[in-house]
Amino acid sequence: MDIAELQKRAKAVNDIYVDSFNLERDGLFLTGKLVEEVGEVMGAYLKLHGRARGADTDPKTLRADFEDEMADVLGFLLVLADAEGVDLSAAFDKKWGKYLEPQS
Repeated sequence: MDIAELQKRAKAVNDIYVDSFNLERDGLFLTGKLVEEVGEVMGAYLKLHGRARGADTDPKTLRADFEDEMADVLGFLLVLADAEGVDLSAAFDKKWGKYLEPQS
């Protein structure tokens, strides 16, 4: 699935989320959720690698939690990009792709 399709799917899921909790989807909400989810990735990572309380949980559960939190980061990034009219594929290629071009 390409990024544009993921972006549409993320927005559809986020529509359900904001409607369910009567939230306003604006830049402050989306950037706040993105930062929150990045923190949750860090917590899950630390547990997964034995560096936080809860690391004694089943390794498969820890791995699944880490993957879930990474998916949340991606989801909120996709929704933020959609809200701000950012073509993530083009932005990524412009920023990161330049390092793959031959250096003169």
